[in-house]
Amino acid sequence: MAERVCLGAVTGAHGVRGLVKVKPFTENPDDVAAYGPVEDERGSRRFTLAVAGHHKETVIVRVEGIADRDAAEALRGTRLYVDRSALPEPEDGEFYHADLIGLRVVTVGGEELGRVTALYDFGAGDLVEFAGADGKSRMLPFTEAAVPEVDIAGGRIVVQPPEGLLE
Repeated sequence: MAERVCLGAVTGAHGVRGLVKVKPFTENPDDVAAYGPVEDERGSRRFTLAVAGHHKETVIVRVEGIADRDAAEALRGTRLYVDRSALPEPEDGEFYHADLIGLRVVTVGGEELGRVTALYDFGAGDLVEFAGADGKSRMLPFTEAAVPEVDIAGGRIVVQPPEGLLE
């Protein structure tokens, strides 16, 4: 299980008073500020956040100590992490995307294809990326049809790739 979970990423400044736009990776967008202070990817900077509004697909956030556009713009690209222990336990049948990283990828027929390396949201639905034994990276839609089972306790996801997708 992941020790830190990425809640979102700063996409740029909003206005001239130090607000930033954050692309949330949380089910509820406002949760980017709900679990206490967050850290950057290296854990070298700590930020206290407060949601100030919404703009299109982003959350407008006030970052304590950031008071102007230049300082806000300097945060562009910063991914915001929180300790996994700060998050509530998922309900039965639910999971955090971070919990999938490293799980085995197995077909419904039992063939092992590799291990989950990442999940992406490019706007048209989530994709799961996995690395095969051959070293190649592949992606599948993260839908119930393509990934009918997520077995966190068993350390695997079961996939039924669309025909021809993995060839």
